[in-house]
Amino acid sequence: MSTLKVDGIRSNSASSDAITLASDGTCTANITSINSVVMPNSGSLSNRNKIYNGKMEIDQRNHGSSTNIEVNTKKYHLDRWAIDGGSLDELSAGVQRVDEAPEGSGFVRSLKITTNTPESSLTSGEVCYLSQRLEGQDLQDLLYDTSSAKAVTMSFWVRSSLTGTYGFTIYRDEPGTDRIINKTYTINSANTWEKKIITIAGDTGRGIQNTNTSVWWNVWHLAAGSDYTSSTASSWENYTGAKWAGGHAQNGVITTNGATWQITGVQLEVGSVATDFEHRSYGQELELCRRYYQLILDRAREGEDDSGLGGTPYSSTSGVYCPVRFHPIMRTKPTVESSSASDGFRTRHGDLDAFDSFSGFNTATRGGGTLLASADTGKTVGHYYWIETNNSSGKLAVSAEL
Repeated sequence: MSTLKVDGIRSNSASSDAITLASDGTCTANITSINSVVMPNSGSLSNRNKIYNGKMEIDQRNHGSSTNIEVNTKKYHLDRWAIDGGSLDELSAGVQRVDEAPEGSGFVRSLKITTNTPESSLTSGEVCYLSQRLEGQDLQDLLYDTSSAKAVTMSFWVRSSLTGTYGFTIYRDEPGTDRIINKTYTINSANTWEKKIITIAGDTGRGIQNTNTSVWWNVWHLAAGSDYTSSTASSWENYTGAKWAGGHAQNGVITTNGATWQITGVQLEVGSVATDFEHRSYGQELELCRRYYQLILDRAREGEDDSGLGGTPYSSTSGVYCPVRFHPIMRTKPTVESSSASDGFRTRHGDLDAFDSFSGFNTATRGGGTLLASADTGKTVGHYYWIETNNSSGKLAVSAEL
């Protein structure tokens, strides 16, 4: 047996080694594909995609039912995906997870927006956009504010009933001065799935704050008035409102009755090459999303008569308290999102006593808390009371969204 001793291996036409060998017997390889699995510039096979729920599978809130875009409100529709409708005074548009996706892509679902009542015209201060916001601590590997700042590549599949130029923005909420960069993509054929790839250069001029707060916004513009499009940041610049949707031109999705816009297969990764989509399992994706939103009780989803939460001995006249644990631990101390329909919940101790909602936490941390069913009073001190849903309106969740 013989041994080949070299320090590196490279192509005749390459300027750098494909494989570099170290003196300790290890090696570093610049791999772009292996067994048909494409890999990024970093050489990492997994954890490439920084986007959550990019396949639009997880929908804890609505389970595929349509919800409406709300005016002047950031509203989450699918997990991790929010839509803002700023100053829109006429629009009625539905947002829904649908079983529609590009054929042969490996995706089966998409987020779909359908305009039911359009804006008759778009005024200067009106705006509408889809976004996913990321924590700054998840982006420290980009090495911003250094000479080694890394590029990122955003890829996604999109379909709309209207062709034209649409805007894509990355906005960063940074201490002192926020940063922004604008890019565009073109939908060439109506009602046709098209894959878009956008590469963003690294920012050598300002770092990314290392926090668990909403630092990095990925923004797909659907409509933007002139207040937001009068200037364009083609490279990283300090933020102004005039640059918010720089380059965006097609507002017809919001101003056209029956117009549609869909997206799926969203991936944000380090490097200037769009690799194959990283297909995480449904369970993995749900676990990641539950850091931000956890559905605790939902009678309509579970289809059971007594979807139970747990219980506690009644210790005062202020209500029944119930301890809950969050898994996984949430991004921050969450808030309670409880349905308020009549008699959506009930307590059980021999008899049944209905109540409308949970008023919030008595105590809470990122890992759990004590919920208060404040409407349920007049119990016997020392008796144990079980809390459960009472009808299909009973729904309880906790949110730590960005």
